[in-house]
Amino acid sequence: MKRISPQSLRARLIIGGATWVLAVGAASAADERPLTDGWRFTRTDAVGAQAFRFDDRAWSAVVVPHTYNVEDSGIGGAKARGEPEGVYYRGPAWYRLTLDQTPRPGKRYFLHFGGATLKADVYLNGRAVGTHEGGYAAFRYDVTDALRSGGNLLAVRVDNARNTRYAPLNGDFNIFGGLYREVKLIETPDLHIDLMQQGGPGLHVRTEALTPGQATIGARVQVRNDSRAARRFEVLTRVIDADGAVVAETRTPTTLAAGRGQTVEQTLALVNPRLWEGRRSPYLYRAVSEILLDGQAIDSAEVPLGVRTVGLSDKGEFLLNGQPYALYGANIQMPTRFGKGPIVTDAEIDEDMQIMSDMGVTALRLAHMQHPQRVYETANRLGLLLVTEVPLIDDMDPSDQFRENLVQQMRELIAQNDNHPSVGLWGIGNELRTSGDAANRLMAALQSTAKEMDPTRPTTYAHCCLADDDSIAQHSDTVSYNRYFGWYWTEPKDIGPWADELHARMPHRPIGVSEYGAGASIQHQEDPVLRRPVADGYWHPEQWQTTFHEVHWREMRQRPFLWSNFIWLGFDFPSFKRNEGDRPAINDKGLVTEDRQTRKDAYYWYQANWSNEPMLHITSRRDVNKRTQRVKVKIFSNQDQVRLRLNGGDWTAVPVEDHAAVWEIDLAPGENLVEATTEAGGRELSDSVRWNYRTTP
Repeated sequence: MKRISPQSLRARLIIGGATWVLAVGAASAADERPLTDGWRFTRTDAVGAQAFRFDDRAWSAVVVPHTYNVEDSGIGGAKARGEPEGVYYRGPAWYRLTLDQTPRPGKRYFLHFGGATLKADVYLNGRAVGTHEGGYAAFRYDVTDALRSGGNLLAVRVDNARNTRYAPLNGDFNIFGGLYREVKLIETPDLHIDLMQQGGPGLHVRTEALTPGQATIGARVQVRNDSRAARRFEVLTRVIDADGAVVAETRTPTTLAAGRGQTVEQTLALVNPRLWEGRRSPYLYRAVSEILLDGQAIDSAEVPLGVRTVGLSDKGEFLLNGQPYALYGANIQMPTRFGKGPIVTDAEIDEDMQIMSDMGVTALRLAHMQHPQRVYETANRLGLLLVTEVPLIDDMDPSDQFRENLVQQMRELIAQNDNHPSVGLWGIGNELRTSGDAANRLMAALQSTAKEMDPTRPTTYAHCCLADDDSIAQHSDTVSYNRYFGWYWTEPKDIGPWADELHARMPHRPIGVSEYGAGASIQHQEDPVLRRPVADGYWHPEQWQTTFHEVHWREMRQRPFLWSNFIWLGFDFPSFKRNEGDRPAINDKGLVTEDRQTRKDAYYWYQANWSNEPMLHITSRRDVNKRTQRVKVKIFSNQDQVRLRLNGGDWTAVPVEDHAAVWEIDLAPGENLVEATTEAGGRELSDSVRWNYRTTP
């Protein structure tokens, strides 16, 4: 959501004149004040640190966003060291900030936290203003009555320890503690768009109907009057196209009593709308709502609008705008970078999303929690469908408190992300390891919450580790499965017969694959692979990951009844539990290395299958020192044929069959140069590798 300075907005409206061109920018400094610098921090439980006179001079100076687990990002292999799992710091820490802010009459002030892991106790001037449990959603507090003129002390106790009151209780990832997303102070008029609705923008728009030549758009504007008297005003909502022209608008006169809130329901009609059609055409409108008092805009909000519908067919297919739309892509764990943890920039998030888009994905599964807003925004722009889910992972607690907390996290997930056209399904959990009454009550509560808040999107659940048709997998509109044939068990080809048997047993149940994958270290090379590596062992040859994915995709693409196919994983990421591959504390099932510098061979297999952009790639390029003279060159490409040559000799044309060309050659002693080329669309594509063959060590 963008909050817009009324002065700036009025100026733009005047400039637009009679053409009603509206250029809505980012929120002005007068509306939102980032609280970035000047923080003091300690990774201890400093009793009494909320007090104004507490001495924090010995604490560290930090910049927020901040995590207190960066130095732990290389931990891992706890079992190998004979230590318990979870050896990185999981516990409380404190942040303190002195801010000079004089409250103005007729204004309200809100503290906004983009995310704090996992529990945050917030104090202003020694006064407790709220506690938030759950590490991945934004949350806000109205601190108007706690602010005072001059210096104000903001103190936050953050705790990333495991607690049975709230999720997650487990997971194959690090839980980085801290104020790891933005913190800001927001100023609004006392009559304003409500910011206290589950951390959402206060403006929600959706496509309610699509007919030839017209779209019906529903808008819900949440308004609150915190003044001392009733107010009469108008709510004006406009839809603005990509060129800045207003293409629809509506006004609703409203009266609101003092201290009351209200949701204003509005309907707008778009004539001949451009649809948001995934990768083919991710056209974006914007919706802007204003509160007009005596004809003047005093507050406003802006959200993205993609005109589109989603649903399921009676065959279990995912539907985009009423037509089957294949969802295939990768899982993305919450964005992290080595040495930084989750403190990532917008540019780094954009890079991740572009790498996945370049591979040709149509969809991404955001595992296993709410991701930063930039992920959703970039997916809107790139035309990528998303599955996004609450952090119910592996374990649960049967208590009412745990269930209520997860329902709250579901409400926050939807309220903060339902405007994004990229969001196609809500996920209600992942790999719950227990069934029974408490588990079913939990799943039913999450399902009903999702459908109550957003009946327009299907729900899903990522199932594993219990019977395929266990009762906990029957609550969501669809179910998907985490299956690792050929990595943890049996052979890669077994994914096909498993899917056929499950579909035969549940022919009317929409089923998909939410995870499948194999580890790979670019430091481990074995061509050909003589036997399947041990999943939790140290030898993870890149070539096995490639073979695994070649076999899997050939099986899965033949089964259109699978509504989703999501690779585990887009990028290698830190996980304290793991001690395998080339180093501890890394999940190396990614198609791209953690530093984003190397795209593994399996990445190019999918690019050859999924991307429309011409490409070719020679595999096993990192297996530099060959052990035999006769070797097979394998090239992935989406062209009909490639030409190859060895050591500057004659070119040989090799057909590309099912996105792969294979050429058998005899290496010369010493260094060898293998080159590949093809022509596509009037331009030449080329690739080359250098391999060594020596008869003596």
